[in-house]
Amino acid sequence: MSHSGAEKEGKAGVEVTKDRNGVDQVVLRNKRGDSARVSLYGGQVLSWKNERGEELLFTSSKAIFSPPKAVRGGIPICFPQFGNRGTLEQHGFARNKMWVIDDNPPPHPSTDSNVKSYIDLLLKSSEEDLKIWPHSFGFRLRVCLAADGHLTLISRIRNVNSKPFSFSFAYHTYFSISDISEVRVEGLETLDYLDNLHNKERFTEQGDALTFESEVDRVYLDSSNKVDILDHERKRTLGIRKEGLPDIVVWNPWEKKSKTMVDLGDEEYKQMLCVDGAAVEKPITLKPGEEWTGRLDLSVVPST
Repeated sequence: MSHSGAEKEGKAGVEVTKDRNGVDQVVLRNKRGDSARVSLYGGQVLSWKNERGEELLFTSSKAIFSPPKAVRGGIPICFPQFGNRGTLEQHGFARNKMWVIDDNPPPHPSTDSNVKSYIDLLLKSSEEDLKIWPHSFGFRLRVCLAADGHLTLISRIRNVNSKPFSFSFAYHTYFSISDISEVRVEGLETLDYLDNLHNKERFTEQGDALTFESEVDRVYLDSSNKVDILDHERKRTLGIRKEGLPDIVVWNPWEKKSKTMVDLGDEEYKQMLCVDGAAVEKPITLKPGEEWTGRLDLSVVPST
């Protein structure tokens, strides 16, 4: 089979559609029947389903799909900041900008050559962005769906400024779970974390697994590159692997905070858990012409 034939067959796994507001979305599929859906609004993955059609990401039933609101769910991209700092809106502006499909991406050493179902998106600083954050950048995002159903997001951010700039970053991933009281997170043992519910005070994780009985909003620092969410009731483990992202953010708003959020149902906190690959505590600094890469690999495996 010729190389061009292979390319053609690969692109069959990529389809561009529109959502109800006319915003372009890209649907990725593999031969096994897994799928992922990415909106060009925010470069946001909104859906990731396994071969049985089960949704692995959470999106609120009350999510607002009309710009300029960011969608509550999926994987919002938080750049150039995570959280609230300075004059920028919470979690930065990348998640509520229109991205474009990058028809001419530079070569990607980090993508396995057998991954055919992927899309490259591009966000460039606009005049409007430069007013609120005066740094020119190019942000390339590749979203890949592998043959085994793994979902990979690779962000490449380049400084096209004449002076250095710094940013923080997170893949703010909303996972769909059976029940927040029934899941546990492994891979955070003995780590220091900043607790956003206690003025960012620093604590050390004492448990051998993280379980949930109240609101949690923490940044685990210098975490290992492998964290797992064990969902006993659904008999599956959601695996999170990361590169270039030192921290892990863990968030669940619980009952009281959920009631204050217009785009989250009062009881929906039970079905969601955010575990983010992130760079929060120590911002990333890029010199002129320098590029940073942050990679997230998500997998799901049956567990007992």
